[in-house]
Amino acid sequence: MKLRVVVEYDAEVGSYAVYCPELPGCTSAGDTEEEALENIKEAIALYLEPSAVNIRPEGRVFEVEVPA
Repeated sequence: MKLRVVVEYDAEVGSYAVYCPELPGCTSAGDTEEEALENIKEAIALYLEPSAVNIRPEGRVFEVEVPA
């Protein structure tokens, strides 16, 4: 899966901020552009990691694949 990320240099703190527009709140940072890009990969993986779901006994859980 490919996602767009935006990297911006923040001169005030001297580092790079990075976020994924398609995943609200999914952000990271790094001292270099390369580090910021590596860090956002980890942030995206954590963002997309399934969490526990409490469902009623009659409920069913499915997994779906989204085409690239």
